[in-house]
Amino acid sequence: MSACIQPDPSLALRVVSLEVRYERTVALKDVDLEIPVSSLTGIVGPNGAGKSTLLKACLGLVTSRGRIEFFGGPYRRGDPRVVYVPQRRSIDWDFPVTVEDVVRQGRYGHVGLLRRFSDEDQKKVADAMERCGISALASRQIGELSGGQQQRVFLARALCQGGELLLLDEPFTGIDAATEDAMLTLLRDLRDEGNTIVVVHHDLGTVRDRFERLVLMNRRIVAAGLTADVFSRENLQSTYGDRLALVDGAAVSQ
Repeated sequence: MSACIQPDPSLALRVVSLEVRYERTVALKDVDLEIPVSSLTGIVGPNGAGKSTLLKACLGLVTSRGRIEFFGGPYRRGDPRVVYVPQRRSIDWDFPVTVEDVVRQGRYGHVGLLRRFSDEDQKKVADAMERCGISALASRQIGELSGGQQQRVFLARALCQGGELLLLDEPFTGIDAATEDAMLTLLRDLRDEGNTIVVVHHDLGTVRDRFERLVLMNRRIVAAGLTADVFSRENLQSTYGDRLALVDGAAVSQ
C-alpha cells in the first residue's frame, strides 16, 4: 500500500485510481471515490456510464486495476460486512426455491452450508422477513412474486446477512411507488442505525428526495459529495451532455 494514503476506517468504501477495460473498451477510468460510514449515497449517470461495473469491480467480480478498501482494509470475498444486491434481471427467477429459502441464504456465511441453523439464526430470518413485509410470502416460490416483492426478498436476505455496507444495483427499478417508499424508509432506518447504503439509481427526478449524498459518473467520477452541492446544472450537463433536458429547473434524462 502506498505510504502517502493511509487506511481510513471512517470510510466504508474508498476507491483509488480504478480502471476497468473490456477488451479495447474503457468502462471505467481514473475513478477515485470515498463513501463515508453511516451514509445513504446514490450513484447516477447515463446508460453505459459504468455504474453497475463500479460495484462489481469493488467486489472483484470483474477484472480491474487500482485499489479498493472496505472499512480501511482490503475486501475478502465472503466478508459478511459487505452485502451486494444485484439487479433483478440477473437472477434466475425460475429456480424452484421459496422466499424463506432465499432469505436463509443470508445466514450461510455465519453457519456454513452443512451446519444446522440455530434458533438465533432462524430468528434473524424471521425478523428480516418481517422488517421487509414479506412474512406472509415465506412459502411462496420466488418466480410467483411481483417485481416489488422480489426486491423485498433480496433486501431481506441482505438484512439477514447482517452486513454493514449494502451495495444495491437499481433496487427501485420495476417496482410500484408504495414498495419504493417502504424500501426507502427501511434504507434510511438502516443508515440511522449506523449502516452504509450505496444505491445505483437511474431516475434523476427523485435523486434530491432520496439521497443525502450523490455520485455523478460517466466512466469517471464527475462529482461526488452532498447532494445539495453535487446536484447542479453544470455537473449534470457534464455527466449527461446532450442527453440531458432541464425543464423548469428539474433535471430529466432523455
